[in-house]
Amino acid sequence: MTDFSALNLSPVLQQAIQDIGYTTPSPIQAQAIPVVLDGQDVLGCAQTGTGKTAAFLLPIIQKLLTINSENRPIRALVLSPTRELAAQIGESFAQYAQHTTLRHTVIFGGVKQGPQVKALKRGVDVLIATPGRLLDLQGQGFIDLSEMKFFVLDEADRMLDMGFLPDIRRLLNVLPAERQNLLFSATMPNDIVELASSFLNNPTRVEVDPESSTVDQIEQLVMY
Repeated sequence: MTDFSALNLSPVLQQAIQDIGYTTPSPIQAQAIPVVLDGQDVLGCAQTGTGKTAAFLLPIIQKLLTINSENRPIRALVLSPTRELAAQIGESFAQYAQHTTLRHTVIFGGVKQGPQVKALKRGVDVLIATPGRLLDLQGQGFIDLSEMKFFVLDEADRMLDMGFLPDIRRLLNVLPAERQNLLFSATMPNDIVELASSFLNNPTRVEVDPESSTVDQIEQLVMY
C-alpha cells in the first residue's frame, strides 16, 4: 500500500492526515483500518510506536461521522491503563478530528473530577478513560454508556499487569450488547486471549512486529 488514499477514508480525515504529515500507513494501520471500517471486531497485537492509535481512531471517527448525534451521547469508549497514555490518545483524536465537529474528553484519576464532569455534561462523542475514574463517575451517574457503539481496550496486557481485570469485567457488564470491540495488546499471553474471547465477537486478528524494539535501541554496559 502506497498511501492513505487507498484506505477509503473520508475527505476530512484525508485532510487531517495531510495536515499532520502522514504519508504512508504503517502495517497495523493498513491491516486494521479496513477491518474496523467493515464493522468487524479486532484482536490486535502491536506495541506502542507502531501507529495503532490511528489504526483504531481514524476508522472510528469516520463511522461516527455517519451517526446523527445532536444530543451527543457517548458513542465510543477508549479504555487506557494510564493517564499519560489516555492524554496521548486524546491529543491524537484532536488532531485526527480537527476538521469535524466531533467532541471528546479524557478522564483519569489523581485530579479533581469537577472539570471532567463539566465536559461530560456538555456532551462528548468519544470518551477516553482509565478504568478507576470511569467506573467512579459511572457509579455517580455522570456517565451513560447505553448508546455506545465502539469499545477499544488499549494496552490490554498492561491493564492486566496493573490489576485492572476486575474493573474491566465490571465495565463489560454495563456496556451495550450491540457494539464493535477492538482489543490491542503488545503481547498475547493466555490471560489476554481468554479475556478477548469473553467479549470479542469472531474477531479478525491483526499482528505486526515493530521495526525495532526498545531493547534493540538500548546500549548496555557493565561497570565493576
